[in-house]
Amino acid sequence: MHRRFCTYVLALLVSVAVGPLAFAAETKNPSGGTTYIPTKTYTLEEDRATLEAFEGLRVADVSDGMDFVGLHDIGLMNPNIHPLWKDPVEYKHRIIGIAVTARYVPTQQPPAGKRSEEDFDAWVGNFYNERSGEPFMASLREGSVVVIEEAPETDVGSIGSNNIMAWMLKGAVGVVTSNTARDTDEIITQQVPLYFKKPGRGIRPGRNEIESVNRPVVVGGVLVMPGDVIVADGDGVIVVPRAHALEVARYAHKIIEGDKQSRRGLYKELGRPDDASVR
Repeated sequence: MHRRFCTYVLALLVSVAVGPLAFAAETKNPSGGTTYIPTKTYTLEEDRATLEAFEGLRVADVSDGMDFVGLHDIGLMNPNIHPLWKDPVEYKHRIIGIAVTARYVPTQQPPAGKRSEEDFDAWVGNFYNERSGEPFMASLREGSVVVIEEAPETDVGSIGSNNIMAWMLKGAVGVVTSNTARDTDEIITQQVPLYFKKPGRGIRPGRNEIESVNRPVVVGGVLVMPGDVIVADGDGVIVVPRAHALEVARYAHKIIEGDKQSRRGLYKELGRPDDASVR
């Protein structure tokens, strides 16, 4: 009797800790994969309205807006996720967009080994097609930001000068990744906004595999949900949970307008002409 009571209490505590739905799913299928964090989808019109609310905002303003709604230090990516390049005149490196997420994981498949050129090329093509493709492209549209949780500590160039342009062609306005990109000289020349940790050189085959698309990912120590608002500039990257986006944006606009007004006065006193940062 005592043992049965203890077992009941333990089960009750677990159900309270993880939630009744999660506990039920775990019990029903303990050996199968289960997803516990639901995701939402949004219409293009909803995305457009949200992006319009964030127009012209900086990471600093948005951070203040997050404080205002009670989300202190939530959504601020680690500063090691930084812009590949900066434009101090027109700020073309900045990103304001809606997250489309993808997760790549290290592969357990063996490397190709020494092969003939024909066999090696076939192996590369098969790996891309079967294990490490870009299925997230089907979700890209006007205003999308490709947010990639990359295989950690893997020297791989999932992002390169060619495919990043193809993502722009589908409507993406920038890319944020937890790890690497290659062809960085060309990406700078192309002026595609990219925020990353470091260069990667290898191709995907034999290094990583696509695990999921439009599921929760972690980049720079921050949870990113598909549909969240991504703002990035020289200060780094901030993620705004979609449910709080409009309230954050409203307060952030108050911050930036006050800042511009103050700095315009200082510019005048200093005899400096106005620039894009105060207009």
